[in-house]
Amino acid sequence: MSKKRAGESLREQLNMAGRQFSDSTILFHEFVAHNAGLAGADHKYLSILLQQGAMTAGELAEHTGLTTGAITGVIDRLEKTGFVKRDRDPDDRRKVVIVPDQQKAQKVFGPVFGRLIDQMTVLYDQFSPEELDTICSYMEKTTVLIKELVQELGSNNKK
Repeated sequence: MSKKRAGESLREQLNMAGRQFSDSTILFHEFVAHNAGLAGADHKYLSILLQQGAMTAGELAEHTGLTTGAITGVIDRLEKTGFVKRDRDPDDRRKVVIVPDQQKAQKVFGPVFGRLIDQMTVLYDQFSPEELDTICSYMEKTTVLIKELVQELGSNNKK
């Protein structure tokens, strides 16, 4: 971290760094999504499908905190661009599962994310294994906190 600014605590600096990290990450994903013909949020919903695999619209709604009605619009847009398709669940033909097209996603997003991974590898090499472990722990715990807050806010909106 850069030198401490006069009058700022380390926690204040960490909060500011976190905000700046979040902002730059969102702007990066907006740019990547726009270049793929997607809205930024739709790109992140696609990311969930790519990581978790095929799921029903209801399951995707649970992962995102969106209503099933809103997630239907997301799926429609992703399907229109060819990043997902709707298939019948082989175990229950009444259900429809949303299947991400891993190959198309790799073709479209692979070059930019491959470049990012290469650059992140160079950055990681600047830290000791112990420092990387601390950073990883911080990110995992922050992710849990944010997911819990989203779930809480979502359940408050349904009341």
